[in-house]
Parts: sequence; C-alpha cells; structure tokens
Amino acid sequence: MMHAHFDCFSGISGDMVLGAFVDMGVSAQWLTEMIRSLSIGEVEIVARDVKKSGIGAKKITVLEKIASPARNYRDIVAIIENARLSDKVKSAAVAIFSRIADAEARVHRCEKDDVHFHEVGAVDSIVDVVGAALCLDYLHIESVSSSALPLGSGFVDCAHGKLPVPAPATLEIVKGLPVYGGASDGELVTPTGAGIIASLAEQFGPIPDMQIDRVGYGSGSRERQDMPNLLRVVIGKKKEAIPGPNHDDVVVVESNIDDMNPELYGYLMEMLFKNGALDVCYTPVQMKKNRPGTKVEVLCPPAKRAEIARCLFAETSTIGLRYHLVHRQTLIRSIARVATCFGEIQVKCTTEPDGRKRYTPEYEMCRTIAVKNNVPLKRVYEAVANACKDGDCSGKTICRD
Repeated sequence: MMHAHFDCFSGISGDMVLGAFVDMGVSAQWLTEMIRSLSIGEVEIVARDVKKSGIGAKKITVLEKIASPARNYRDIVAIIENARLSDKVKSAAVAIFSRIADAEARVHRCEKDDVHFHEVGAVDSIVDVVGAALCLDYLHIESVSSSALPLGSGFVDCAHGKLPVPAPATLEIVKGLPVYGGASDGELVTPTGAGIIASLAEQFGPIPDMQIDRVGYGSGSRERQDMPNLLRVVIGKKKEAIPGPNHDDVVVVESNIDDMNPELYGYLMEMLFKNGALDVCYTPVQMKKNRPGTKVEVLCPPAKRAEIARCLFAETSTIGLRYHLVHRQTLIRSIARVATCFGEIQVKCTTEPDGRKRYTPEYEMCRTIAVKNNVPLKRVYEAVANACKDGDCSGKTICRD
C-alpha cells in the first residue's frame, strides 16, 4: 500500500500540492486532459522548473482562455459529478470541497449549498482540488499523513477585502488539527490547501516508518527570506509493524507542581479523565530550591488538548503547561465477559503480537464482587485467571479454592 506524507514546513496551497505531485512524475499534460473533462472551459496546466534556496521544484500555473465566473458549492459538485472521472476521484474531490464549503458557510452565516465561492470557486482552485484527487489515484496512494500546519501571520487581500491571516475559512477548516503560529509574515496555509490536507490526512505528526519511493517539491508563489517556500511530499510503502497493533497520534500535556495540597490530586485525576484524558500519571520530582514536587503527565487525543489544559489550569496551582505530539502504537483490545463461580465478570481482552489472547479483570467489578461475597479480592482475580487460562472465554465456570 502506497502512503504519502505531506511535509508542510512552509505551509500548503493547492498549487503547491499539484507541483509536488508533478515533480514526482505525474504528467502535467495528462492532468490537463483529465481536467478538461470537467467542462469548465479551455484550461491548461503549465509546470515549470524553479529553485528555492537551491532546491529544485515545480511551479504550477493554470491558464484559461476565457475567464470563468465564480461558482457556488452546488455548481462545483455538479461539475465534478458530471465529469468523466472515476468514482474514487469524484468522491475525494467532492469531500475536499465539502469541507471548504462547510467552513465558508460558518464564516458567512449562510446555507452550505448557497456558499458563493470566489477564490476557491475559481478555475485554478477547482483544478487544484480535482488535480490532487487525480494524482492520488494515479500514484495508487491509499493513505496520507501530514506534519503540523504553520499558519503564518499578517493580512491577506481577497474578494471580501483585507482579512487577517490565517483567513477565517482556513481557521474553520483546520479545527481539531495540530497547527502552530510563527513570525512569518503572510498566508502560509490557504483555504484550498487546508481543505485538501484536512480531508486527506488520517494522522498528523512526524513522517511515519516507511520505505521512501519518491520525493517531490511543489513551489509557492511568494519569496520567503526565512526558508524556501516549498511543500515536500514523500511517498512510499509504510513498514509493516508488529501484527495487530493500532497506530495513532496523541498529545502529552505535562506540568511540574510544588505548591498544591496533595489531597487535590485524586479529584484532579477524576476530572482529567472526565475531560477526555486517555491516561494520567503522577511522578515525584525535585524542583528548584530542592523542593519536592509532582510531575503531572496527561495523555489525550489532539482534539482534547484545549479541554485538558483548561482542566489543569482550573484544578491545580500550575501557571504553565508543556505539550507535544507523539505517535503511539497499541495492541488490539476488546471487552469480553467470563463465567466464574462469582458470576460473569468483565475482562479486557488484549491480542498479543503472536496472536495469543491476554485477559485482564475489570478492577471495579472485581472489587464489588469481593465486598459483596466477603472474599479476598485476589480470590476473585484467581477465578478469572482460571476461567481464562486456556485462552477460552466461552462462558465455562471454573472456581478453585
């Protein structure tokens, strides 16, 4: 399975995406022929070689003989659906425009179908979006990942006048995605670029374990002094991981605290889990002036980072937090119930790399059973272990004294 990783160190736009794919070998002439099936007029995709900070790249320009009018979302979907393109390409292109239209509708307070596109509805943006879907299909790319997105700063001129960077629609599109600011003056992520990567990328973070096959560079229009204005796309085969694990990206939020009542930590942990934490860990540390403290480390989904931060600021005495994105690998887990002489008990079933099953009793249920039957907790655990010793949770009842 081919995988594409978008390295957006200088942002992302639609023409940069196409440029990177053409740099990897997709024919600009082939793209032109495919785009003409959209019936949007006589258009031509021109690719030229450029250099940014000594790095060779492709710069894409879309030429049209007669200027096309601005279109709304309904018009664009109809154009794509009626084109002579594969269902896979149509689906990907419509999904990208749908994401952009949702954002524009929220910004302009109107119905999605009636969103009147200007920049995004222009021919070059339609070419960028449909072209990106075509390139993915051409290169047999089945999965996509991306680095975090730099948003830039300053102001940008558009059909609605001068707007702050990032543009309002861009901010709506990237909700829930890892982004960061910076001192770079100008628009680094356009609505089209944001729509493409938000719709295609399944995970965000560093480049995954993979065997690289091709690397392409797509050039943006602006000249930057601090770094080359390029998008780098890497494609190849993802390395086979240990059989059965799941991969995802999570955020680690942490803080060192040395001035909080220890009684509050129990309640803090409850609130962190309530607000979406996946795991919470307390570690004793020695802090400045050799004061004993506690390192609070919270694991959470990227979309829950803001809620976890609010919880930590509200429930602790901390005045600062640290957070970073990490990639994790977990074994496949499920919930099962085993029959014992104490009745059915819920267990967590984990699939080992070699395919064997490991069963872990659910603590709260075992505790309740131990109290109710006035038996040691470890006896309840032993009953579960005996029931599962052969890896069989089919409901047999085993309880040994």
